[in-house]
Amino acid sequence: MTSENPTRTGSRRLRADRARQVADVLRRQVLGEAFADGALPREDELAEEFGASRNTVREALDLLRGEGLVRRVPGSGTLVVAEKVPHGLNRLQGLAETLHEHGEVVNEVRSFGPVRAPGPVARRLGLPEGADVVYVERLRRLNGLPLSLDLTYLAPDIGAELTAEALVDQDIFGLIEQVTGRSLGRADITLEAVNADAHSAAMLEVPRGSALLMLERLTSLSDGRPVDLEYVRFRGDRITMQGSLLRDIP
Repeated sequence: MTSENPTRTGSRRLRADRARQVADVLRRQVLGEAFADGALPREDELAEEFGASRNTVREALDLLRGEGLVRRVPGSGTLVVAEKVPHGLNRLQGLAETLHEHGEVVNEVRSFGPVRAPGPVARRLGLPEGADVVYVERLRRLNGLPLSLDLTYLAPDIGAELTAEALVDQDIFGLIEQVTGRSLGRADITLEAVNADAHSAAMLEVPRGSALLMLERLTSLSDGRPVDLEYVRFRGDRITMQGSLLRDIP
């Protein structure tokens, strides 16, 4: 048995750490369309800009290639091949409102109708145990490509006024405001990474077990009444969450 040179092992680890740092900065440039012609600078130029070795830059580009953001083209260098669309977290908006500048959002309504609310859902919507809610499952597409799978529980009086047909080409948020005559007030959100189960993977056309962005959102009317509880699974390779945060200092 031969032992690995600890100095060489430490060197590789440092290079891998540095490669991730370089990839993080380049990723934001790629997604932010900093490379207008779709081509990244040459490896030697990137090495100089980041103060890194060419091997480190190559490892960073390999990471981005693994994410499907760039590809190596002989004779042309490294090109941008995938674009993520930004989903803003600053305002309470539906997906079509958020992404209207990036193309057409189409809803495929896969399920719509009353169901008995699970206990946690009823409690979060301020409903009695065993109450019915209206359940909606939608596959959302952007420019024809699957982007998100939305599972929504609506307060029963609001859901009863909606139709599956209306949900095909309209955001739920706008429909809720039409039905209630009130504006939406706030939403409490949780964002986390989850693995794609068999159903989600099939709907979003990704391998089972792929990382998805899961947005849990409880939305209330301006009077504080909770009316909409959503679990939205986004394809992580097609969307990036963006927002601006202000620090309140006492």
